[in-house]
Amino acid sequence: MLGRIRAANSAAGHPLARPVPREYARTGTHAPGSAAVLELLRDRLVDYRATVVDADGDVPAAIAGALAGVDGTVLVPAGLPDGWVPGGIADTGFSPAELDGVAAVVTGAAAVCAVTGTIALDAGPDQGRRALTLVPDVHVCVVRADQVVETVPELLARLDPVRPTTFVSGPSATSDIELHRVEGVHGPRTLIVVLDAP
Repeated sequence: MLGRIRAANSAAGHPLARPVPREYARTGTHAPGSAAVLELLRDRLVDYRATVVDADGDVPAAIAGALAGVDGTVLVPAGLPDGWVPGGIADTGFSPAELDGVAAVVTGAAAVCAVTGTIALDAGPDQGRRALTLVPDVHVCVVRADQVVETVPELLARLDPVRPTTFVSGPSATSDIELHRVEGVHGPRTLIVVLDAP
């Protein structure tokens, strides 16, 4: 069928491929990790009902504070820096049923877009496999200032297109036809971002 469509287009003198316009802005007006970009990210995250915790130079203490109300097992990917979560259990390939019994997960991030408040996870060593951030009820994500860019094109330029990428914009939520918001349907009910900025 597609062959017939291509043949008909060719016979009618239509080019097979049209150029894609690329005149859109590829960079933001603020430098990655700048105070303005971090403030924009904070605004978007709070608007999406995520919690932002400032690390103030002490990531382990900020994570401990973020987990203060969590009762239960805290899972960490194998590549999370040592000492960030002293009581964390390393992921050894927990089954979905086992992950359902985990209270929280702590991960890093691959890159972050401030204008959309989107965290990109690409299954890197400090992020682990996708299921880790979809099943537990609480996701604590450590974001370094140098990972935060202003725009979507800048975010995509930082990602490897062959890696399994998950985009997170706030806690998982959906609304029914009467616009009643329900959180935790397709992922964590609670997203806490630990922002490690100078």
